[in-house]
This record gives sequence, C-alpha cells and structure tokens, in this order.
Amino acid sequence: MKALIDWPAVQSLSSADLVLEPLQVEHAEEMAPLLDDARLHTYIGGEPALQPRLRERYRRQVVGHSADGAQLWFNWVLRRKDTKRAVGYVQATVSTEDDAVLAEVAWVVASAHQGRGYARQGSAAMVKWLGEAGADRIIAHVHPDHPASVAVARAIGMRATETVIDGEVRWVT
Repeated sequence: MKALIDWPAVQSLSSADLVLEPLQVEHAEEMAPLLDDARLHTYIGGEPALQPRLRERYRRQVVGHSADGAQLWFNWVLRRKDTKRAVGYVQATVSTEDDAVLAEVAWVVASAHQGRGYARQGSAAMVKWLGEAGADRIIAHVHPDHPASVAVARAIGMRATETVIDGEVRWVT
C-alpha cells in the first residue's frame, strides 16, 4: 500500500482568475456570509453553518489529517485575483485503497458568484496539484440533477460511473 507520509503540505495554487488559498481558521469570518445560503445545500444536503460552527469546522480541517492518519485533508478558499474577494472553496480527502492513492474532491461556489467558471477553475487547479502530488484516481460525488456540478466534473476530466451513494453519482478520472 502506498504511504501518505510523503505527501506535500497544502500550498497556494492559482488559475486564470483565482488564487486558491490554503484554508485557515480565520477564513470563517469571511466565508460564513457566503455560505449562509440554503440554496447551496439543495443537492448536497445539510444546512448553512453560522460563523462559530464554521470556525470550529475549519479548526478541525486545518489539522490536515484524520486522527488515525488514514486520510489527508486539503482545503482551499477560492479568491478572485482582481477583487481579492473569496467566492467559494474546493477540498480533497486523500486516502489509500489497495495500492492506489484516491482523492475525493468537492467544490462549492457562493450563489452570487456562480456561472463564472470559478468551480471549474478551482477544481482543475486542485486536481492538477493532486495528480502531481501522487493521486492515482480522483473521485467526486455529484447529484445527477445538478447540471453545473456535472459540467464541472466533465470539464476536469471525470466520467460518471454506475455507482450511486446517497443519491449522488460517483464520478472518477
């Protein structure tokens, strides 16, 4: 089995319009108003996290790994280069299965910033970095009725599988 111990630390990434900043606990203040939108949970479930809860979630995520070390966690805030304002986030959970390194990815862009290619750009930058770092396969779970996320998955080179988990289709590279 491949070891995760040699993986690089999370680092800043960029795309044409975005800088992907490694998540910090302090991002909760800026991100909470963007993510306080029930529409963002239409397909993924759950509910918006208010700033204190989001801060606590970020405090757990910035550790960068699960307690047992079986998973690595990579989280980035998507920030527009022109305005320096946050617009969403991308994240990856990296683990091993048999002799492969898997990265399960997700993306969220605030409703006010959707339709501008930010999810595609941020996800593409993250997936490129994950591949260079050693991921053998990228996985995403996308609700079949969410055309924007389906388009992002296709744009970053993923294909839908027959596997459905909690109503979401598994996409893989």
